[in-house]
Amino acid sequence: MDNQGPNNYNYNNGPGNNGSGGNGNNGGNRSGGNGGRNNRGGQGIMAFILLTLVALFVYALISNSISHASTQEKSYSDFIKQLDKGNVKSVEFDSYEIDYKLVDDGHKNYDITYYTGRVADDELVPTLKKAKTSEGKSIEIKAAIPDNTSTWIFNILSFIVPLILLWVLLAFVSKKMGGSMGMGVGKSTAKVYVEKSTGVTFKDVAGQDEAKESLQEVVDFLHNPKRYTDIGAKLPKGALLVGPPGTGKTLLAKAVAGEAGVPFFSLAGSDFVEMFVGVGASRVRDLFKEAQKMAPCIIFIDEIDAIGKSRDSRYGGGNDEREQTLNQLLAEMDGFDTSKGLLILAATNRPEVLDKALLRPGRFDRRIIVDKPDLKGRLETLKVHSKDVKMDESVDLDALALATAGLVGSDLANMINEAAINAVKNGRQLVNQSDLFEAFELVAVGGKEKKDRVMSDKERKIVSYHEVGHALVSALQKNTEPVQKITIVPRTMGALGYTLQTPEEEKYLETKDELLAKITTYMAGRAAEVLVFNSVTSGAANDIENATKIARAMVTMYGMSDKFGMMCLATVQNQYLEGGAGLICGENTASQIDDEVLSIINSSYAEAMKLLDENREILDSISDYLYEKETITGKEFMKMFRDMKGLPDPDEEKDGENSEEQEATQNDAQKDTTSAADSLLRNAIDHINADTDTFNNVYSNTEQPTDTNESSEYTAPDDNTLNN
Repeated sequence: MDNQGPNNYNYNNGPGNNGSGGNGNNGGNRSGGNGGRNNRGGQGIMAFILLTLVALFVYALISNSISHASTQEKSYSDFIKQLDKGNVKSVEFDSYEIDYKLVDDGHKNYDITYYTGRVADDELVPTLKKAKTSEGKSIEIKAAIPDNTSTWIFNILSFIVPLILLWVLLAFVSKKMGGSMGMGVGKSTAKVYVEKSTGVTFKDVAGQDEAKESLQEVVDFLHNPKRYTDIGAKLPKGALLVGPPGTGKTLLAKAVAGEAGVPFFSLAGSDFVEMFVGVGASRVRDLFKEAQKMAPCIIFIDEIDAIGKSRDSRYGGGNDEREQTLNQLLAEMDGFDTSKGLLILAATNRPEVLDKALLRPGRFDRRIIVDKPDLKGRLETLKVHSKDVKMDESVDLDALALATAGLVGSDLANMINEAAINAVKNGRQLVNQSDLFEAFELVAVGGKEKKDRVMSDKERKIVSYHEVGHALVSALQKNTEPVQKITIVPRTMGALGYTLQTPEEEKYLETKDELLAKITTYMAGRAAEVLVFNSVTSGAANDIENATKIARAMVTMYGMSDKFGMMCLATVQNQYLEGGAGLICGENTASQIDDEVLSIINSSYAEAMKLLDENREILDSISDYLYEKETITGKEFMKMFRDMKGLPDPDEEKDGENSEEQEATQNDAQKDTTSAADSLLRNAIDHINADTDTFNNVYSNTEQPTDTNESSEYTAPDDNTLNN
């Protein structure tokens, strides 16, 4: 029901789940290869065959339609009737049919030939000889001379020629597609970016200075290979980009291509995987073949764990197709010459599942960590993504970078974009701090405010006590992060309210006291419910989950348990994904771990209950205020807390101390400058008889002493900047 800022505690009692994230959507035009000159002849042949087949098909359709329009089948009885009427003007006997034409068939522009099957009628010919047309003319009698040779030839050609043309077309397409008989599954599907068409350089990547430095060496090698070859250095064959999803691994690879100005082959690991055994290996061969023709160039394989997974059965080994693809990749990486400037880049979120043969030096020589950015990195990332966004003077990116601890580059980019969208939605031309904070809540906290959800008065009261319980216990303890916002407005992600806490500074280590204080803060929501309403609700589910993760990590990984001491009982699995941990102990020890975790949580719960009970009046007062206002800032909460506790405002005390220190500093500075002026004046008087001009010059330089001790104290960002 609350969110107290990002944390890194994710614990699974058992093997971690494997997954993969990230996407590498690459666009571009396919080019390169052998060039267009060598393929023009083959393309012309294929075009000719296609046009021939289309022409034969059109001819068959037209001839069939014409034949159907100019001939009609009739029965023998209809033929006799027309003959009796004198309407038959000509008759032609064929081997199996009788063709005849009428004097008047109802068509003025053309004649229709009617045909009927031959009947053993010996009287037909004498009758035709005697019969006359309605115009009084004799009937023309003809007989077709059979030509079996031409008929057979026509029938044979009508079937064989299309088959031959189709076979030639399929053979040509099969050759172009890698020999897979028309399916084209053996051809590499890599997209090729030539020269600087990626549109990305190192200027577009922020917050990953160490990774950029490692890759800049590679770029410099591609630009100036002689500098390195003269001393005997070799270009690394491959570099593996490792890190959580959204940190910019794919972006870094494109930036390398953009900086180097060389062809850039980009494809995903899943592009090699097919249902046919051997297809992946064929695509690997084709990829390296094409890349060597265009060297120097870069091959980038995103999500390489799809084909580079360990052949050990523990990681799902035993897949023939994937193993063949991996073996071919290993062989190709050993086979090419680095002096030609062929570099392989790969990205993955799961380095622990990759095959050891793939990670050894000589294949992927460098492992470049692209981790979550620190405070400086987040600030630079925010500046990069906001450079094209119009912002007003109230925007404080430093405060926003501090509040977004744990977010990756994609989250920060999305947050800036959501802030811009929110500004447009509210009819503003500039993005302000409130837009950024609302976007931060949307991305990092739990979706948009669900204004259409109507809670009952009792539920709103329970939620208000729950959230104020978190904030109050946090304020009563040391080693906690300051409260920035408390709200009971439901969110679309399911939270009925939350308490937002942001750190005052970037931290990389947490002490035992800080972790215990965090668990106590998590337990305060449930403690407030029990203390006031003497009942429990389901709203503390997220609090219990987070508290349990921290307590279990303290016992099994951090060595913060008196019972087990500094004994490692769990290891992290899927470090760059969910970061779950799996136990490495026996069943009896696992049971004892559960007891120790429960003991920590119970003691923290008792401490939270004690603090709230001792400050019940403050809890009631602030909860009533939150119930009415629905949302209060951290500054409002701390002002009410200090007023009811009788504590002075630290900002006022600090301002008073600063003014006294500044006054004392100014007095000391004035004394120092005055004494310095007196000293200079005395020296000048000693030499006045020797050189009057010297006295005048020195005295003029001492007329206006300068204060050299100006105070330059850093002022922390105002809390209201995040809560407007």
